Amino acid sequence: MLRPMITATNTMSQLQKQLDTIGNNLANIDTQGFKRTQTSFSELVRQQIDNQPNEQNEIGRLGELGIRQGTGARVASSLALTQGSLKQTGRALDIAFTVPNQFLQIDVEGEIQYTRDGALYLSPAADGTNRLMLATSEGRPVLDENQNPILIEDTFKELIISEDGTITAIPQNDEDLPQIFSIGVVQINRPQLLAQNGSNRYSLNDIGDNQPGDVLTFLEGAFSGDVSMKQGSLEMSNVDLSKELTDLMISQRTYQMNAKSITMGDQLMGLINGVR
Repeated sequence: MLRPMITATNTMSQLQKQLDTIGNNLANIDTQGFKRTQTSFSELVRQQIDNQPNEQNEIGRLGELGIRQGTGARVASSLALTQGSLKQTGRALDIAFTVPNQFLQIDVEGEIQYTRDGALYLSPAADGTNRLMLATSEGRPVLDENQNPILIEDTFKELIISEDGTITAIPQNDEDLPQIFSIGVVQINRPQLLAQNGSNRYSLNDIGDNQPGDVLTFLEGAFSGDVSMKQGSLEMSNVDLSKELTDLMISQRTYQMNAKSITMGDQLMGLINGVR
């Protein structure tokens, strides 16, 4: 009975990972721009156990001689980048992407990372001038199409963000020219390569043998027209509460079933040892 017990133990460890993933999804159901992680199971390596030599096939079996027995299940996770619902806020610095797979570029201690959290703020620039830096709620600089921080002179009366990510700072003096910036937006073509860094941030740490152009597309120049965002709105989480609770109950029942099989295997092992 050791083999069924080992199989159940392996499966339980993977079910625990699924339960942790579901718990994280539920905890972020109200997090703006959050993307749920979906899980799926596949069989681990199967072992072939022959019960008699091939030349002694006297029973006339139609299939292969022996038993193919698995060693448990393995969980795989991936981001679900489906579009979340939009919440109207009326705030000028709130933006929401209206199509999936598009992300803001932000600077995190010299590393470019990506987010769909469109709650932006203006913070004083660190260069001692009267300019304001466009940043996330964490204070991370939002980058423009040239991957530079967006610094706005503190002489504007209104900010207008168009659907293609162009920021226009309307000056207080009508004789002055407006300040114009383009928000750096990328389209992730292979979201399975995104690594979660917490705080609604993602990065592409290891793209393997993939070419950078196949993994992401910088929506600038001729591609800037593909950007689709809405000012005065925020994208909410794409977590479906009913689906997550259903998956949670199924995972718990499966976990209990595997735990019960271990208990039954232990009881049978004790019975066999008692007979000996």
